[in-house]
Amino acid sequence: MKDLMKDWKIHALCLILVIVSEFIGARKFAFGPIGFSLIPMLYALILGAVMGVCKLVNKEEMETSSEYIGISVMFLTAKMGSTIGPNLPAIVKAGPALLLQELGNLGTILIAIPVACLVFKMGRAAVGAGFSISREGSLAIIADMYGLASPEGQGVMGAYITGTVLGTVFNGLLVSFLITLNVFHPYALAMAAGTGSASMMSAALAPVVEAFPEMAETLSAYAASSQMLTSVDGMYMSLFIALPFTNWLYGKLSRKYSKKNAE
Repeated sequence: MKDLMKDWKIHALCLILVIVSEFIGARKFAFGPIGFSLIPMLYALILGAVMGVCKLVNKEEMETSSEYIGISVMFLTAKMGSTIGPNLPAIVKAGPALLLQELGNLGTILIAIPVACLVFKMGRAAVGAGFSISREGSLAIIADMYGLASPEGQGVMGAYITGTVLGTVFNGLLVSFLITLNVFHPYALAMAAGTGSASMMSAALAPVVEAFPEMAETLSAYAASSQMLTSVDGMYMSLFIALPFTNWLYGKLSRKYSKKNAE
């Protein structure tokens, strides 16, 4: 019984964070055409950081807490997998544009990995942070292949937290700017809003609907389809294409950097 109760403080604090965050609830903000939402997960992250600063949890308890993340991710992996089968017919009907849009994420690798390796010298953490947009599916992949305590796990967790804190605001501002350029079709912007995160999708979609209210229903449908596909085929794209490509690129850049330092 003593062993079962040794982590009671961690579980109690976690429960308190969940209750407080859910009590606050999702809050939507709009500044003209720019809109974004703050979600309970963000409050939990901020409150958890405050607890650490205020020394309400010590380093040992933080390390113990990190072990529970792996258990939580197992449930997440099962949930992600359960969405694939029922949605296969919808994926086939979605058409090639929606199906292949996940290949666009490979472009982020070409930007993120060189910057992470050559500018910030991140080491293997660059692989976890740079192979995807670091949402729930990415956490599941890295947790299963490397473990969240690994450098890759630290990288994906860091990117995940950054995306949770800043992602909604960034998406709202970016899409609002892209609309003013008048370069992209509204359907393309709506499809791009489906990032695999409900809060980010809402933040990105809001300015598009504001700018093209006559297309509101169609734009929402495109965004929702894109969101679903990102969670389904995006998992396979990340696992079989993005992650191997990231490892290859990281190997090339890290060897080049090591050779340059040796000279």
